[in-house]
Amino acid sequence: MSRIAVVGCGVVGSSWALVFARAGLDVVVHDPSPQAAAAVPEFVRASAASLAAQGLGSEEDVAAMVGRITVAESLAEALKGADYIQESAPERIEIKRALYTELDALAAPEVVIGSSTSGLPASDFTENLAHRERCLVVHPVNPPHIIPLVELVPAPWTAPEALAAAKQMMQKVGQSPIELSREINGFVVNRLQSALLGEAFRLVEDGICSVADVDKAMSDGLGLRWFFMGPFETIDLNAQNGVAEYCKNLGPMYFGLAKEQADPREWGPALVSQVEDQLRQGTAAENLPERRAWRDRFLAGVVAAKRQVTQEQGG
Repeated sequence: MSRIAVVGCGVVGSSWALVFARAGLDVVVHDPSPQAAAAVPEFVRASAASLAAQGLGSEEDVAAMVGRITVAESLAEALKGADYIQESAPERIEIKRALYTELDALAAPEVVIGSSTSGLPASDFTENLAHRERCLVVHPVNPPHIIPLVELVPAPWTAPEALAAAKQMMQKVGQSPIELSREINGFVVNRLQSALLGEAFRLVEDGICSVADVDKAMSDGLGLRWFFMGPFETIDLNAQNGVAEYCKNLGPMYFGLAKEQADPREWGPALVSQVEDQLRQGTAAENLPERRAWRDRFLAGVVAAKRQVTQEQGG
């Protein structure tokens, strides 16, 4: 598979274009907004140059990446000859259903279609398609050109061959795919994030600590371990004899916490306002774009450092 169609050119779609172009694939991008599609080559150029400056790629590669990007005026033009389609349309079910009707009619029947949706199961917008078996969720963590994880979530009718092809594609372009056995609300990443965010909001609402201190508990605490190993390996290494000993010693405490935390609360306007007020003290609204750029540079530095350590350790 060497020709990729990226449909939807917002933040996620533009980032996907870089992922595919960086891997040496020809990328055709299309968006209902001509301005959004036209902005993709410049996004790829600027982002690739920034990564190269941090040791992730070379400056010589930047022009080649941009040269692999083609902007298509129509959806039919974008899909012509495509070997794989990555859809990144807005998270609105009516838009997805209408778009997939077109995608299914225009794309060759054997072409796999992956959706970047972060919460909508593919069964919600592919059920009535003639070739629904080639559709599945291929959900990245934003921005995918820096963060490699991708969740592969099949619909009940997704063909095993389509799932395997999507996994192969993600591995080919340097992403790190995980497979879900079936559809589930929120997939994996958002379910994990949901548990953490729920407790974070409760700690602030109950006056236990500030927004800044909750963030510090992650950035200077748990996050330092979790950025290079997962929760299971973390606790496996936190007991002399591994995970069984850890669960024996601390399992009762965590069970008690789980019962205490079984307290779902809506993030109401007053609570959101309280959190926002504290966050705006650190970063003014007009400075959010600059802060996002800082985040991306920091993430790239972390990825580069992790890659170097992994290579040195032979892992």
